[in-house]
Amino acid sequence: MLKGKLVNLRAVERRDLGEIMKWVNDREVTKYLSDFLYPVSRAEEEKFLERVMSSNDTEKNLVMETKEGVYLGQISLHKIDWKNMNAELGIVIGNKEYWGKGYGTDAIKTLLAHAFNQMNLYKVYLRVFGYNQRGIRCYEKCGFKEEGRSRKGQFYNGKYYDIILMGILKDEFESSKQKDII
Repeated sequence: MLKGKLVNLRAVERRDLGEIMKWVNDREVTKYLSDFLYPVSRAEEEKFLERVMSSNDTEKNLVMETKEGVYLGQISLHKIDWKNMNAELGIVIGNKEYWGKGYGTDAIKTLLAHAFNQMNLYKVYLRVFGYNQRGIRCYEKCGFKEEGRSRKGQFYNGKYYDIILMGILKDEFESSKQKDII
């Protein structure tokens, strides 16, 4: 288990399926995720869970929970590239009662500390949709910097939005106050 100030990050378990099903078809939550165009069945989500629970060197998925054990959502490192020492961050807080209260920031900083200090990654990057202003503020607070844009690369609710590429390097994380979180 990885321990932050507000959250613990732990392995995904089958018992998480019920909590995941509470948000996986909630458009208010999934509008920030690229892979949720259609409703997801329980059977599909069970297959997804089986895949993420299996050992995989290029993808690490974790559950975020409060110190009291309340399920918040998931955080992951995708496309882990061991040659170039980088990975893509993904995060979703499915429990909307915990939005805007610092849990996502704590989870990201906790995972970044692990990625840089234990996994020896040099860079963590992410993609965020231009309409996700809360997410962008969170990522900037964690030390991510904008690296580029895919102009009008995301279609949502009748409009096109930019996809913003953001990244943070190990030395940026270490030289900032971010490392002091853990």
